[in-house]
Amino acid sequence: MGMSVTISAATERDAEQIFRLQYLCFQSEAALYANYRIDPLVQTLDSVREEVAADCVFVARLGDEVVGSVRGRVTEDGAASIGKLCVHPRLQGHGIGARLLRAAESALVEERGAKRFRLHTGHRSEGNLRLYRRVGYQTVGTAEGTDGVPMIVLEKPAEAYATTA
Repeated sequence: MGMSVTISAATERDAEQIFRLQYLCFQSEAALYANYRIDPLVQTLDSVREEVAADCVFVARLGDEVVGSVRGRVTEDGAASIGKLCVHPRLQGHGIGARLLRAAESALVEERGAKRFRLHTGHRSEGNLRLYRRVGYQTVGTAEGTDGVPMIVLEKPAEAYATTA
């Protein structure tokens, strides 16, 4: 391939690529649930721009192309909510998702004071669940997404991010 994937903070210039990548990546999730109205597929470009401006957003790049992204923000209870982790289908299975998670976790603790991390994924999303458990997340409950998809909620303490970095 000749180039390596780099992880960096997203900028406003990345919003459109993140938006397109998210739409591509979440097609397989939509198919799992026969629901093409899941949140990542109906999010607007303006909303992605707002998240890039306000939240902790990281991208994986291969040259100039955004091939992965993740978002996080600290909620009122001190937990860092991590979401919309996605990696281009042709690059999945090479550790990029775990690298994106580590970057987000590190920034959320060091820059925003997160005390623990929380994320959720669809109950049928076995690949996602394997990744999250491999990097230290544990199931703490279930919820229903705003799109009606049954979700598994996972958490890990913020001090655990150093052990997965």
